[in-house]
Amino acid sequence: MPKPTAQKSIVKAPAKPDGKVPDRFDRTLKTIRPSKLARPRSADQIGRTALGSRPIPELTQALKARVPSTAAATLDSGLNVVAVRKPGTPLIEVRLRIPFGGKGLSARVHSARAEVLASSVLLGTERRTREQVDEDLGTVGGHLDASVDSQRLMIAGSVLSTGLEVLLEVMADSLTGAAFRSHDVGGERDRLVEQLAIASSQPSTVARKYLQHRRFGDHPAAWDMPDATDVAAVTTAGVRGLFRRQVVPVGSTLVLVGDLSPAKTLAMVAKALGDWHSDRQALELSPPPQVAPGPLGVFDRPGAVQSQVRLSAPAVGRDHDGYAAQQLANLIYAGYFSSRLVENIREDKGYTYSASSSVHFWPGAATVTIGFDTNTESTAPAVWEAYYELGRLALLPPTVDEVESARNYALGTLATSLATQAGYAATISSLAAFGLGAEWLAGHRANLARVTADEVHSLARAVFAPSAFMGVVVGDAAQFGAALSSVLPVELP
Repeated sequence: MPKPTAQKSIVKAPAKPDGKVPDRFDRTLKTIRPSKLARPRSADQIGRTALGSRPIPELTQALKARVPSTAAATLDSGLNVVAVRKPGTPLIEVRLRIPFGGKGLSARVHSARAEVLASSVLLGTERRTREQVDEDLGTVGGHLDASVDSQRLMIAGSVLSTGLEVLLEVMADSLTGAAFRSHDVGGERDRLVEQLAIASSQPSTVARKYLQHRRFGDHPAAWDMPDATDVAAVTTAGVRGLFRRQVVPVGSTLVLVGDLSPAKTLAMVAKALGDWHSDRQALELSPPPQVAPGPLGVFDRPGAVQSQVRLSAPAVGRDHDGYAAQQLANLIYAGYFSSRLVENIREDKGYTYSASSSVHFWPGAATVTIGFDTNTESTAPAVWEAYYELGRLALLPPTVDEVESARNYALGTLATSLATQAGYAATISSLAAFGLGAEWLAGHRANLARVTADEVHSLARAVFAPSAFMGVVVGDAAQFGAALSSVLPVELP
């Protein structure tokens, strides 16, 4: 018979008659209790020791990224499936991208119906109530969410690797038999109307709306957020009709990344989604018009204490030879905190809290978008400085240090974005939308590593030339309009 295991006990100090801890405990506590609060040290103090300044370690060459095991196939239904083994945690990330351009409806009506559809597609099926959907997913540690924009309907989620079969079964049930019960659709519609009404009063949302319509006109690409009045008119029948016509497998792409066997996962998906089929093909958004250079459009918000500035110009896409050079040029201009525009209008002049520059993609088109907010009295000088920095980047080559700093940031953020299962799944799904695969990532990483300062400058001369830009300024036009129009072409209200 085994001996019983001795149990450790916690010995408490006997209390004194007056309730105090014995002296030897008093002395112990005093030795670990600071006599006074430690004062915070400055960055300069932290960076120095008694022997001198702490040396800054040299940058090292990034480790070569391992390419995860991947399997891809197009199912009989026309659904493209990509399964990637990335087993860091026992999870699997799922991204289903369905191209969702409009056809046969006005852009406004399609945008409104699509938004309500995305909000209600996962709220129950012919076989499951919304509570049963949540319960089935929760049992296996999974969740699913849906979102939509002018280009695609996205159903995204994650699940414990042991519960993938259940998640796929719930997804398949929603794709083939979403119920769109009237009370669910009505509830989501009313919630969206309220949210959109609140959002439409936000200055950043107003600026985004004006910019979209100024650069794309009435094209569906401009309607990435519907109007509340259009959503209020959406009916359950309209949502069901859109679902039947456009939630189809042909042309859609399902990406799964995580602790999985790629080959077995493809077979599991084929079995689970075997009943999802259609004679229709998913509708890609038609290419929007190219952004045309032009004067700044001023949109009046009387009494506003801040102005929202948004500038835009055509850019090159991911499949262009100069894309890596463009990424570094964008970073140098305003793509990260150590950029020229941030240094100029935030650090030096204090015109803004933050400024940004980014590249966005549509079928057959790409744009660079610059954005910042500034107080009303600084609007004209802040816009002028933004154009000045565009001209400086186009005319003068960036320094080697600027290029190296941007290169290290670009490589570091790329590695970080691909380090997690969710980040890798989002990246692969985004690339698949433009006919690119995981092999593009390796090529892009190599391009970033070898692009030269001259190549960055050559690209910047074309993309970041001030003459290529258009934009909008939203604010109290009476306060800045005259000053702004004295230095730049402007269309005043």
